[in-house]
Amino acid sequence: MSNEMMEVIKKRRSIRKFKEEEVSKESLGAIIKAGLFAPSSKSKKPVEFIVVEEKETIKKLKECKSFGTTGLDTAPIVIAIIADSEKSDVWVEDASIAAIMMQLEAESLSLGSVWIQMRKRECANGDSEAAVRQVLGIPEKYGVLCLLALGHKAEEREPYEDKDADPLKVHTEVY
Repeated sequence: MSNEMMEVIKKRRSIRKFKEEEVSKESLGAIIKAGLFAPSSKSKKPVEFIVVEEKETIKKLKECKSFGTTGLDTAPIVIAIIADSEKSDVWVEDASIAAIMMQLEAESLSLGSVWIQMRKRECANGDSEAAVRQVLGIPEKYGVLCLLALGHKAEEREPYEDKDADPLKVHTEVY
């Protein structure tokens, strides 16, 4: 892995406060492209994205989860990461790979992001996934993994350091 890629990985932290500054169409396009280039099981490509910039819709999305949605308060862009569950039985993994690739691309562009989990989460009206499907008009066969809140960082977090990588988490040959 190149040192440049490792630096992006270390710098990528969850950012929950964003500036009111607009994200360029070029940057948004690069982030989307990173997700579209993500590998998927058997190359089935079940993952799709819904880009939301309308403030009222973002406010409705915030109501789709009981807590853990701070990033939606100021995010100028939210991307719903969804996947066709009929196309792939491992859509969760495929969507997860796409989401992190998008977050890494955002970081490489000096933008902030935060993954807001929706799958297996609850809101006042019940299931978070169902609530997001309703707000965004998503067909029932699509799983809703997460929302990525994106924007220019209004907070800074220290990058990870090599000492943060716990060598006790690595096993050789057997546990």
